[in-house]
Amino acid sequence: MLLSRWKKLSSKILSGNPWWTYKLDEFESPRGTRGQYHYVHTPGSSMVIPVLDDGKVVLVHQYRYLRDMPSLEFPCGGVKEGTTYEETADHELAEEAGLKARHKELIGEFNPFNGVTDEICRVYLARGLTRVPKKPDETEEFFEEMHLTPRELDLKIERGEIWDGMTLAAWAMARHRLIGKS
Repeated sequence: MLLSRWKKLSSKILSGNPWWTYKLDEFESPRGTRGQYHYVHTPGSSMVIPVLDDGKVVLVHQYRYLRDMPSLEFPCGGVKEGTTYEETADHELAEEAGLKARHKELIGEFNPFNGVTDEICRVYLARGLTRVPKKPDETEEFFEEMHLTPRELDLKIERGEIWDGMTLAAWAMARHRLIGKS
């Protein structure tokens, strides 16, 4: 079945900050119905799955304000104006995990919440890792690093210990590539 596209009639920014803009589009549906669509626009994000030589993956434990609790996640961050997805991946890997990769492989991309944001997150596998100084920004004061085998990661997901949706989506893309190498 071929789905018809909606026609954008206008678009305006309602508010914004350094990470995203809140937008309002006026649209017309294929049946001629007019309406409004409110959404968050971002330049995108990059998530990195660091793979150690022994097959374990590196995750970071960090505090998440909106849930008021720690979250176990792969290093990830938003693409800033004037930078690329790949540069963002390198930056986040160093900032959050204190690692630099000799090899990165783009394994896919996804939209984290397609009814609310147009963000695209690109997911990279990183290998050939070496240590570099961590440089967390002012809102990321502390990261606890964890090294898990793919099976240990699966168990944490099954027990609800990993609840970050972007980490879950990235693991769904990467898991089949890493099973058997732990």
